[in-house]
Amino acid sequence: MTNLANIKKRLLADPKTRTAYNAQAPEFAVARELVAARVRAGLTQEQLAEKMQTTQSTIARMESGRTLPSMRTLSRYAEATGSRAVVRLEAA
Repeated sequence: MTNLANIKKRLLADPKTRTAYNAQAPEFAVARELVAARVRAGLTQEQLAEKMQTTQSTIARMESGRTLPSMRTLSRYAEATGSRAVVRLEAA
């Protein structure tokens, strides 16, 4: 039986696939932070959406990494989860 780790390893062996995957790393990092903040707050996507006066599908899109939220939206998300948004630029 093939597990997810083996599939990922096989896919990332291809240089083009690895490049595309690595290019999405910032979006995935933001998504992980969003999900972690919501979980810490003990909220479902639906509850968070209600607090932010938006829809559950909007929260799902942000948490999937498919869309990068604006700074204003990040601030609203942070406030709704009892968090604080922090932006940091690091040397490459």
